[in-house]
Amino acid sequence: SPCVELFSFFLSFFLSFFLSFFLSFLHYQRRNEPPLDEGWIPWLGHAIEFGKDAAKFLARMKEKHGDIFTVRVAGLRVTVLLDPHSFDSVLNDRDSFDFTRLRSQVIQKVFSLQLTNIEPILERKWMEQHFQGCSLPKLSSSMNTHLQTLLLHCHNGSAPSEWKQEGLFDLCYSLLFRAGYLTFFERTDNAAAAYQEFRKFDNLLAKLARGSLRREERRTVSHSQERLWELLSPHGLRGGSESSTWQQSYCDFLQQEGIDADMQKKALLLQLWTTQCNAGPAAFWLLGFLLTHPEAMEAVKSEIRGLSTRRDTSFQHILSETLRLTAAVMIRREVVQDKILDMANGKRYHLRRGDRVCLFPFLSPQMDPQIHQEPQTFKYDRFLNDDMTVKDEFYKDGKKLKYCSMPWGAGKNMLKSFVTYFHYLSEPCDPEAKLPPVNPSRYGFGMLQPDGDLQVRYRLKRT
Repeated sequence: SPCVELFSFFLSFFLSFFLSFFLSFLHYQRRNEPPLDEGWIPWLGHAIEFGKDAAKFLARMKEKHGDIFTVRVAGLRVTVLLDPHSFDSVLNDRDSFDFTRLRSQVIQKVFSLQLTNIEPILERKWMEQHFQGCSLPKLSSSMNTHLQTLLLHCHNGSAPSEWKQEGLFDLCYSLLFRAGYLTFFERTDNAAAAYQEFRKFDNLLAKLARGSLRREERRTVSHSQERLWELLSPHGLRGGSESSTWQQSYCDFLQQEGIDADMQKKALLLQLWTTQCNAGPAAFWLLGFLLTHPEAMEAVKSEIRGLSTRRDTSFQHILSETLRLTAAVMIRREVVQDKILDMANGKRYHLRRGDRVCLFPFLSPQMDPQIHQEPQTFKYDRFLNDDMTVKDEFYKDGKKLKYCSMPWGAGKNMLKSFVTYFHYLSEPCDPEAKLPPVNPSRYGFGMLQPDGDLQVRYRLKRT
């Protein structure tokens, strides 16, 4: 009966709870391990606080414990390393720290996708062949063409001088996603539908990855995934085009690695998210900072008009400052064998096999007050030397940093094209408006997204 089932559920829950509470005492602290912070909830530990606002939580732990500490998160021991001088001790040791299994677990949880048979080196080689090198100029050119066309379509049915109003985040995400979708998939008939479903999926992705979706949210995610798999189905490929060439090649590659047709379809959604999830948010923050900081906007305008003597300098250092404030990736590894971690300061810590290690560059070096003065403030010339050259040397504790900003690679050119097309035809609806705060649940998933929007008005450039 329902009452018996309910009683059995609660009985199982409380038994599991008290068993976890008892077992937590068996995980004693070993010699030379990082400081351990269990939290007050057995097994769950700090999972709720970590998921709610990872940056705020980890900043509090850093103040309490220093640059390395271990926290319990949903039954796992997670060692967090926040000393940028020591990052290479983890990143360069692939024998002790592995990301392959963690990546597979996340991909399966978020994309319902199993790629366990694929060698990461072979996959990386395939990516380089189709998205870098000789293929990159073609992709960039196609992206720019689609972006210009979409901007013109924004004013279909309107006079060129007529102002239109929209939220900047929605505008940037829509334009960049559809331009990327048309570039990579060339599906002009369903780009708008793909964007709508993608946004529904992406809005719930952080909760999906953490396993905290409500029932209705699970249904929304499931429906969006099904719809996107249908839209991206390789059966609709157009023979001979650049996009269908790489898609067919990708499906052939997966088939050779033992991946069946159903998983190939799901893998295309992974490719869509990987290529499109950061472009729109990055464009929003970049253009948003420019629109709300007139001195930064004037520097970029002078460079675009050819008045600056140093090509790309203004754009490069403003982009670097934008990424410093809004790129919040977490680098995760699994400890596959007991390891003595040598820190840059000479200290040594024992890490257990089976534990997780997490690097969070957002806290340090990006937001570290020992490296950047007033790190919470946007300063358009922070990455600019007195002689107007790009500043790329920063120090902590008297030592030069190897990692001072997030790499962006070829995406820099796409963002500059977007700003070039759009900077001269947009302005905030309210001259005193400020950028919205970040959505704290997105820490750890690449580019941050805003909790709100900035209303802007825009029109076509007068000819």
